[in-house]
Amino acid sequence: MRQVLDTVWQRRGASWLWDEEARNTVCSAGEVWSLRQFLQAAVPSANGWPDDLPSNGGQTLVVAGLEGSLDLLAPDQGETWLGDTIKRAILSFQDGYGGEAALIFWMPQGQGRLRVQASTDAVYWLCDAPHRGQQLDFGRLLWGEANEYPQEIRLREGAKAAGLFHLRIT
Repeated sequence: MRQVLDTVWQRRGASWLWDEEARNTVCSAGEVWSLRQFLQAAVPSANGWPDDLPSNGGQTLVVAGLEGSLDLLAPDQGETWLGDTIKRAILSFQDGYGGEAALIFWMPQGQGRLRVQASTDAVYWLCDAPHRGQQLDFGRLLWGEANEYPQEIRLREGAKAAGLFHLRIT
């Protein structure tokens, strides 16, 4: 998988971040939105997206709660929810800001739960109890198997991956 060493993920695209140091570069804890707030803003009949985002000088929205929500769903329900509700909300965010803002899903357990298949760069979500051993085809559901596009976020050369970054979901 390709790597991104610059800070583009802090200003554009969608990211799934599990490294606390990386998260702290873009927001304070009080600026993080709940998944519920994010989904409510994505509803067309609601007030919509704010003019100024809460983090990183108005360029970034950090959302927590995706991994906990996935754990509450059976794998088939999780696939439907990711592919419909979450993807639709991501697309709404991208459209709302013309691709000029960053959406970051804070997933503190993501490093152990998002698995990248090295040979194909396919990304899978590993389910937890009571569905341990099953997985969701995370990449196919969110970016339609465009596996050449996601990149591992690295804070510096030689560091472990801090998350995954995708410039634009289509």
